Amino acid sequence: MKKLVIILITILSCNICAKAQDNTSSKRRTTTIKVNPTTLINELDLYLEQELSSKMSLEIGITGIYTDYPDYVLSKRIDIGQKKPNITTEQFVDGIGFGVRAGLRWYIFAPEGTQHASGTYFQPNLFYKRVFYPAEDYVFNNTTYKEDAHKDVYGIQLLLGRQYRRQRLVFDPYIGVGLRAKVYRYDNYTEVDNNMLRKDRGQLVSILPSLHLGVKVGLNLKN
Repeated sequence: MKKLVIILITILSCNICAKAQDNTSSKRRTTTIKVNPTTLINELDLYLEQELSSKMSLEIGITGIYTDYPDYVLSKRIDIGQKKPNITTEQFVDGIGFGVRAGLRWYIFAPEGTQHASGTYFQPNLFYKRVFYPAEDYVFNNTTYKEDAHKDVYGIQLLLGRQYRRQRLVFDPYIGVGLRAKVYRYDNYTEVDNNMLRKDRGQLVSILPSLHLGVKVGLNLKN
């Protein structure tokens, strides 16, 4: 599934960029850079929106993850009968990682008199994230073993938002729904009978719907 999401993001980006290059409109296309302050509790999201036409744009983003504590709350503190990954609180808190995303934005209703894309929009997104959890020591018979873990996240979002522009400043609130699959992989050690140690390779797949509510703020880059 990881390869499928990456391939779809690549194909989407290439096709849209090719169409943008073929566009012979005399209007100058704008570029906007944004950040998402609503996700700063655990990650930094940076976005680049490239206008393709008066009602369509491509938005791509990169993510730097510096803690996975919110996922600890969702996966282990909230109990709805779900299976829970064998990952410690400390590993969640100290988890770091990265992410990529791409989406095609259609402006449904644009303000009167504008030449470039702005206003109410619909945007499907594809994204992928990888989180690395720090290894923990497991001491057995004066020998130290490492317990490793990581997580892959694949998802799709369907967003509805309204982008406002005042001169070069951009304000972009949105709401939406989505579906994401989390794949946890972890190697742990367990002491068994006869003073033996067993290495357990675990995997847990969690597929759940998601709700998205936030705002992006940014700056329009004039050519």
